[in-house]
Amino acid sequence: MKIERIDKSAFNTFISVNNSVYKNNKFYRGTEAGIEKMLLLDKSSFKNHSTSRMYLMRDGNDIVGKFALINDYRLLDYIQVSFFEAHEGLGDIYPLIKKTAKNYIPECSKIVVGLNGHINYGAGILQNKFDEVPLFGLSYNPPYYSNYFKNLLQRKMYTFKFSMDAYHEWAKMYNPDRKLDSLHVRFMNKGDINKESAIYTKLNNLSFVKHVYWADRDIEEDQELFYPFRFLLDNEHLIIAEINGTPVGFYLWYPDFNQIVDNHRELNVFDVLKYRLTNKINTFRFTQIGVIPQFQRSPVALALISKSLSKLIQKKYQFCEGGFIFEENRASIAFVSRILQRVYGKKPQPYRQFAVFEDDL
Repeated sequence: MKIERIDKSAFNTFISVNNSVYKNNKFYRGTEAGIEKMLLLDKSSFKNHSTSRMYLMRDGNDIVGKFALINDYRLLDYIQVSFFEAHEGLGDIYPLIKKTAKNYIPECSKIVVGLNGHINYGAGILQNKFDEVPLFGLSYNPPYYSNYFKNLLQRKMYTFKFSMDAYHEWAKMYNPDRKLDSLHVRFMNKGDINKESAIYTKLNNLSFVKHVYWADRDIEEDQELFYPFRFLLDNEHLIIAEINGTPVGFYLWYPDFNQIVDNHRELNVFDVLKYRLTNKINTFRFTQIGVIPQFQRSPVALALISKSLSKLIQKKYQFCEGGFIFEENRASIAFVSRILQRVYGKKPQPYRQFAVFEDDL
């Protein structure tokens, strides 16, 4: 087995590994490919504070896998093994990957497998639900990927999926009589998307500062992230809470756009038309809710959820699936579990399970 560094001119070869791994897989969707291209090939704002390299894995003359190494200066201790894809049965390949990472940036003290530049771009190697189309924005891979990193420390992540009946009960928990003085909850103004995404970035940086893999975002990075989906996003997909006119929290959700893509390609204009004309999507993703520290135990979060309810009912969604929650974030898992247990009368089980793998370098 040999690992070969490649440059941008070989990016199509790098991407072709995805096609060979998922050639006969009817569940894989290629809707995340744009992020991979943005981070590794394009001149994205993320590159202003990071470095990256691309690698192919070869067995003789055969290309059998690929990965990128990313080091974000704002997450300085970690070198990230990102966008990993590989065929089955390659043996013990991790020592070769680790050696390559050590040679690239020997100053890094840790290596993390399955983090794609930033948790907002994608994270996690799937551990179950391999026979389902992934939720839009969540990772997907064959079952054997975790075996390549089985001896590393696992940081587990979970999603929860529940019916709209449960969501309805959750939203109703917000009691307007308990609301904070001068609390105002509004939908974003898509006509001023740059200003609204700047608020989103600021609230992200204030809300998730204690997250183990959090690195502060620049306004331009989130603008680049939103831009490809500008024709699919509506005002109600980003909800902002303000107190005395100052933003203190946000809630980002969007439809499961993977339901309108029927093969391995990215979203295109025909998918936009299909979504706008038929809207046959029955599930939405509870992507992210963030509240600045001084209001995290206030009614702000429930007010944001309550604000979304009328639009979700109008669109006739049947299910909600949350974004991933790290296992160590026990407060968030306990909060979601309490709500669902109250609705269903039994302890809920996580739906999708993921993990990132960590090691000393």
